[in-house]
Amino acid sequence: MEPSITDNAELSRFEIREDGALAGFAEYHRSGAEIAFIHTEIDAAFEGRGLAGKLARAALDAAREQELAVLPYCPFIRGWMHKHPEYADLVPASHRARFGF
Repeated sequence: MEPSITDNAELSRFEIREDGALAGFAEYHRSGAEIAFIHTEIDAAFEGRGLAGKLARAALDAAREQELAVLPYCPFIRGWMHKHPEYADLVPASHRARFGF
């Protein structure tokens, strides 16, 4: 069964669930047209399944759909974006050097 990913706006985080169980989340802070990813965590019981990457892709795809500028303070999100340069354009040009893009 494919994991489900939702934006839990009340808790300011994208959540990934597998078989209904919370497997992990990516916390964010949203301000105007910007979304800053600050922390990503996968429960140890769910590690090694590629869930963090799926979570990152879904969160960044949602940011793109909403035309939000991404500030990847979270080391995992930033590293994932470096491995998938097609998402680098989400980081505003004025902040790219700061995040290594």
